[in-house]
Amino acid sequence: MSYLSNKLQLGFGLGLRTDHYETILNEKPSIDWFEILTENYLVSGGKPIHYLERIRELYPIVMHGVSMSIGSTDPLDWNYLKEIKALDQRIEPKWISDHLCWTGMNGKNTHDLLPLPYTEDVIQHVVNRIQQVQDFLGKRILIENVSSYVTYNQSIMSEWDFLKEISEQSDCLILLDINNIYVSSVNHEFNPLDYLDAMPADRVQQIHLAGHSDMGDYIIDTHDNKIIDQVWKLYSAALHRFGMVSTMIERDDNIPPLNELIVELNQARQIAKQILAETTV
Repeated sequence: MSYLSNKLQLGFGLGLRTDHYETILNEKPSIDWFEILTENYLVSGGKPIHYLERIRELYPIVMHGVSMSIGSTDPLDWNYLKEIKALDQRIEPKWISDHLCWTGMNGKNTHDLLPLPYTEDVIQHVVNRIQQVQDFLGKRILIENVSSYVTYNQSIMSEWDFLKEISEQSDCLILLDINNIYVSSVNHEFNPLDYLDAMPADRVQQIHLAGHSDMGDYIIDTHDNKIIDQVWKLYSAALHRFGMVSTMIERDDNIPPLNELIVELNQARQIAKQILAETTV
């Protein structure tokens, strides 16, 4: 089944966090949209839904999940997908995303985003599962690249070729995490620009920016620090490659006051404004 394109340009957003609920409602800050962590709102009522429904009246919302486990050999969790569909119908997000990974097996969730071997068989497995999800939801989903710390001997291609093939064969869109590309490029010693160059520009609908933790010999995607210069530079290269793409900043730990995140968000705005000026001269 094919779907009408839902590629949209939302501008510059943040991850919606409980710490900021009241500030958002009271101050209505200059943020273009919010991304919610899907699993936090798969409830029928209570504080999370109460605040989400108030905030969605003011800002566009997108859903971002961590439990679809699209690469697992376990059967798809149809109860979970029914909950996603119900939330989708309730809050009408602009789109739904999850990760190109597996999160467990035999019904056990590791609560980690585990990488896949990059093989033709795995491509076909993941493509089939994405198509089932898209058919069930009645819309394209976005699939995000994860950061990784191990590789598989079975892999016969690069991560970027793997993601490209999956997106094209399943007709899904891409949530490109710039920090994850940088983290993996350091851990696995590849050129992050090769990753950007391989991405199909017409499928990149959203960009994630975040901070990470430098452990010396390797780095970990922790979302608990400010965005570093190398990631900002890679973001600039991504905008040169793809044009303007809806961009948001993830902060999941060490969460600062909202105005500090807005400063970072404005840095992304400024980079985009500068690149737009350069490309329209």
